[in-house]
Amino acid sequence: MNATRPVEEDTYIALVDEQDNILGYEEKLLVHRQGLLHRAFSIFVLNERGEILLQRRAWEKYHSPGLWTNTCCSHGIEGEPLIVTAARRLQEEMGFTCPLAWQFAFQYQAAFPDGLIEHELDHVYLGHYADDPNPNPAEVADWKWRSPPAIQQDLRENADAYTCWFRLAFERLYPITP
Repeated sequence: MNATRPVEEDTYIALVDEQDNILGYEEKLLVHRQGLLHRAFSIFVLNERGEILLQRRAWEKYHSPGLWTNTCCSHGIEGEPLIVTAARRLQEEMGFTCPLAWQFAFQYQAAFPDGLIEHELDHVYLGHYADDPNPNPAEVADWKWRSPPAIQQDLRENADAYTCWFRLAFERLYPITP
């Protein structure tokens, strides 16, 4: 699917406790207005050179527009296992699929200038893909392949150009040295 609109606008997402047990489901925007803990995922896709496929979030996104982030990220939704949602969203956002392997999960909270709050239990997946993506322009403004050392350098110099969850997940995958 390569739609021209965001595909998750009115989705109900999974609310979880600190142990990742589902407590119920609530409308995505309400969850972000109230800062409720919810299940999310972040996908990092690497090519044969070990470069990570980064996406620049579309300028129309409801928070963190225009920031660079991992290949694909979204939320757990009602009635679908997280790995299934992750694979589907990768296709919807970036126009391809690949096998995904769970790496770890972490919790964070971040407030945004528009009053929205991310409070996520974020599951990180790795995948491998050799070709260029065919991204949905409603989701992705731009994309690029970058080596982990190049990303580390850019994070040292331009951390604010990246989403908060990307920085946290990337530093767990590739610790940044001073």
